[in-house]
Amino acid sequence: MPKTGSGNFFEDYSLGQVIDHATPRTLQGAERALYHALYPARHALHSSDEFARASGLHASPLDDLITFHTVFGKSVPDISLNAIANLGYAEGRFHVPVWPGDTLRGRSQIIGLKQNSNGKSGVVYVRTEGVNQHGTIVLDYIRWVMVRKRDPDAPAPETHLPEPSPVVPPDTLFIPEGLDFSHYDFDLAGEPHRWSDYQIGEVIDHVDGVTLSEAEHMMATRLWQNTAKVHFDATAREDGKRLIYGGHIISLARALSFNGLANAQMIAGINAGAHANPAFAGDTVRAWSEVLDKAETSAPGVGALRLRLVATKVGAAGTLKGEDGRYLPDILLDLDYWALVPE
Repeated sequence: MPKTGSGNFFEDYSLGQVIDHATPRTLQGAERALYHALYPARHALHSSDEFARASGLHASPLDDLITFHTVFGKSVPDISLNAIANLGYAEGRFHVPVWPGDTLRGRSQIIGLKQNSNGKSGVVYVRTEGVNQHGTIVLDYIRWVMVRKRDPDAPAPETHLPEPSPVVPPDTLFIPEGLDFSHYDFDLAGEPHRWSDYQIGEVIDHVDGVTLSEAEHMMATRLWQNTAKVHFDATAREDGKRLIYGGHIISLARALSFNGLANAQMIAGINAGAHANPAFAGDTVRAWSEVLDKAETSAPGVGALRLRLVATKVGAAGTLKGEDGRYLPDILLDLDYWALVPE
């Protein structure tokens, strides 16, 4: 029997299949330092223990996207090692914060399958959970990914398309125990804008940009143990380019959104997300946000903003799709999420 594995291909999946992902990972402060080195991340709650304590937490939790990338990375060898592209997300909820010293593992269930018309690949829909050392779910989300077939002549599975909810209802969001923004320090946070200052339909141009490099992208994919071939092996794509990991774009855009959304301290839910176009080294990423909705929470002084975060190469803020309804070619990411902000 061979000692090495080639990963799963589209025909290897079956509806309802549950996969426990290998290699649990213990996170430490080093992951926070590397995350802040890779991205211009500077939200105060994830930067300062003292700020976090003043907000009702015992210390500064790790950035929410560190949790996301770690859990995502656990699933890659089983779900997307032979991926062509990760396509989208839905129904994401962050259940409890992750602290230095926590150990995360992942498991996924196949909830949908659809072979593409070319017969060479198909789309796999999975619900993935991240669980800590206590067995507590820290994150769950749906994603769908296009995966190659090993044998184009292999029979196609019966098509089953899930119907994810377009929005995580705000009353189902998990608010970290003890979180209290009643005495929020806007000076230390970096901006004076509170929940009541944002209006539905408002578009915020985050101004700054970051040019992608191979070195940072490769470091990020290794940091999150993302082994998808298209991110490492230039021969895995016909154009001979290494595809930038979509999570790298998410984190860059989230970090850039600080300018205008410095008080959007925590991500509570991911409603929807699409990697609209591929990104490669040399591209410059800019970001803008649109306020889609607002909701109150049960936590003192804490409100929720539903935000559309868009990463783009050159497009103007507020411009997303063409007259045909398709994403414009410069749009890299369209992410719809809930953020917790001071009221």
